[in-house]
Amino acid sequence: MLEILAITTPIFLLIAAGFVAMGTRLMNREQMQGVATFVLYFALPALVIRALTHNPLDEVFQPQYLLAYGLGSLAVFALALLLTLKLQHKPLNEGAIHALGMSASNSGFIGYPVAAMVLGTSPAAVFLALNMLIENLLIIPMALILAEAGRQSGAGVATAARKTFIRLVRNPVLVGLALGLLLALTETTLPRPLAQVIDMLANAAGPAALFVIGGTLFGLKVQGMLGSVSQIVVGKLILHPLAVLGLFLLMPETDPMLLAGALLFACAPMISVYPLLGQRYGMAGVSAAALMAATLTAFVTLSLGIWLMDLANLLPPR
Repeated sequence: MLEILAITTPIFLLIAAGFVAMGTRLMNREQMQGVATFVLYFALPALVIRALTHNPLDEVFQPQYLLAYGLGSLAVFALALLLTLKLQHKPLNEGAIHALGMSASNSGFIGYPVAAMVLGTSPAAVFLALNMLIENLLIIPMALILAEAGRQSGAGVATAARKTFIRLVRNPVLVGLALGLLLALTETTLPRPLAQVIDMLANAAGPAALFVIGGTLFGLKVQGMLGSVSQIVVGKLILHPLAVLGLFLLMPETDPMLLAGALLFACAPMISVYPLLGQRYGMAGVSAAALMAATLTAFVTLSLGIWLMDLANLLPPR
């Protein structure tokens, strides 16, 4: 177990560094947002491009991973909607945000750094690219369309879908995904200076992303929303990994590396923009509190998950 803590402790120390930087006023919100912009618009796209151009395409696009992780995420999404709409009688926009928090991982800012330390940077980057497809083309659009439909009482669903599509087209990570795929399909080799720049940006993605998460957590409060927050956190950190595991076990043959990568990403807390999306649909407090609680709790659940995967011989030898 001490070996596992040696993996997860540096990750959360980097998160703590971002938190301390904000708490001591070494950095302010605008400066932290600048680091987040760097990660989102430069480092993560470069990481995806490197994953697609440094690995054969048949190693990058794994149908088993896409199917198992995608269906597992959809199962948790559907369960969250059933729970909030049918049993708790909450409005559709609130149910959609609950479902988003339980089924969309923070793949870029937490999932990738953790997987890189446990599995290595190359397979972690491949899993990141696969997760970006699932989350940005399936889970997040579906949640936003449903939330918008609920806020407008069923009107303007087509408009909401169109706006969501436009936002996705402008997503820098998906742009990087498209560029990387184009380079891989055409077997284009980048000039050495440009390739070195992409490598440098990609290497900065993990540490900078964790630092931003720590800064984002500063000032968030968990008060008076225990029921909803607990439901979202349990759904994300426990039900989501279990659902992904269950779908993998239903597959005829399971690659241990694919399963390990999927579980590490599923064990990550929800996407970092969750409070911003929640605020748009009247759930600012709950979504911010859930992000804080899930990120702090993930130190325990991720460490436990890595330990269990190690016992099951899913992880490569260290």
